[in-house]
Amino acid sequence: MSTLDPVVVAGVGLAGGLGATLRYGVDTAVRRALPGYPLGTLVINVVGSFLLGLVTGLLAGEHLGPTATTVLGTGLLGGFTTFSTASVEAVVLLEERRWRAALLHTGGMLALGLAAAATGWWLTT
Repeated sequence: MSTLDPVVVAGVGLAGGLGATLRYGVDTAVRRALPGYPLGTLVINVVGSFLLGLVTGLLAGEHLGPTATTVLGTGLLGGFTTFSTASVEAVVLLEERRWRAALLHTGGMLALGLAAAATGWWLTT
């Protein structure tokens, strides 16, 4: 079993804080512009999926090393994207009996996220 590199751990922590801060800013801006539907989380998760596709594609093509991939993927983009918030937003939509909105929120996020990740991967491999 290998030990954790404290520089990588610190990089992941700092990048995760930055990602969470970016998520808060994007979500706040989108909610102000388009209230009533949790579009901010959708935008964040689709953009994050695209960027993670880029990062992992760069790693696969040996254009980015594993340390940078860990800091960017796990730290920055892990802090930026949010599955848990998307899940809670879907539950709220279901509680409000907004069935179509809940289906679009969950299914749309999954489909768009997969397409975005595949596009990022494709562009870098």
